[in-house]
Amino acid sequence: MTLALPLRPVKRGTCPDAGEEKARFALSPRQVWGLLFTAPYIAVFLAFVVFPVGYAFWLAGSPHLYVELSQDPIFLRTVVNTLVFLIVAINAKMLIALFLSGFFMQKRWWVRVLAVLFVLPWAVPSIPTILSVRFMLNPEWGVINTLIFKLTGDDGPNWLNDPTLALTLSMVVHVWKSLPFWTLILLAGRLAIPHELYEAASVDGAGRWHCFRYITWPSMSTLYVTCTLLSMIFSVVALSCKKQLTGGGPADLTHVLATLGIRYLRLDQVGLAMATIVCALPLILPLVYFMMRRLSR
Repeated sequence: MTLALPLRPVKRGTCPDAGEEKARFALSPRQVWGLLFTAPYIAVFLAFVVFPVGYAFWLAGSPHLYVELSQDPIFLRTVVNTLVFLIVAINAKMLIALFLSGFFMQKRWWVRVLAVLFVLPWAVPSIPTILSVRFMLNPEWGVINTLIFKLTGDDGPNWLNDPTLALTLSMVVHVWKSLPFWTLILLAGRLAIPHELYEAASVDGAGRWHCFRYITWPSMSTLYVTCTLLSMIFSVVALSCKKQLTGGGPADLTHVLATLGIRYLRLDQVGLAMATIVCALPLILPLVYFMMRRLSR
């Protein structure tokens, strides 16, 4: 004996689970509004970040550009200048910032007044500040050489016409201009350390060096390394200090990779300019990798 089971009629062109599939891919009103609000950002990001970067890589994609770039003696000198700038200026700046962050931890009133004056070079706009420094270093009517002549009767050096002096001064001005910012970051890191640790260490007879070695540095090492890596990344693409102070001179001997790219653009050599920027990636990408790996810990 066979039983006849009633069959549910199915409409043609439809599936029993079609409604579930449509519901699964349907957007809620909140998601729709989210897409509407993020659409302008996505459009701006694609137009002003993705497209320029992709176009720059397309312009710098020809191998003969890198052959021509390697044969340019200015490029080789520029790579050396960039490495010297990163190794010497950045590490000197961060070491000074670490020391000054401890100095500004004092609660004396004159230290607070000095801290306000210390922040001013960073707060003032870069271009007029660096142009003022350039005017002071002018060998003929600059303030520094005028003062040297009044005190000694001798002419001062040509500060920006000597490659070694010009590169050294550009590093000094960079340290002076950006030092307050990194000092404030490290000062905030010091303030986050519980004061009870220092009180317990002082009870045990620990001195300043032992407090720094066993309390301050272990608590701030990640912040210090991260700030150093970030400062190196910023300095690779920084233009203000080098561009306004020396302009890559004298005789294009103080260029860094960023200013050399501007030089090629002025010479209407866009491919070489983009290739110069691409050559900075072997410096930037390892720094980004080590920074993210450090933060992930």
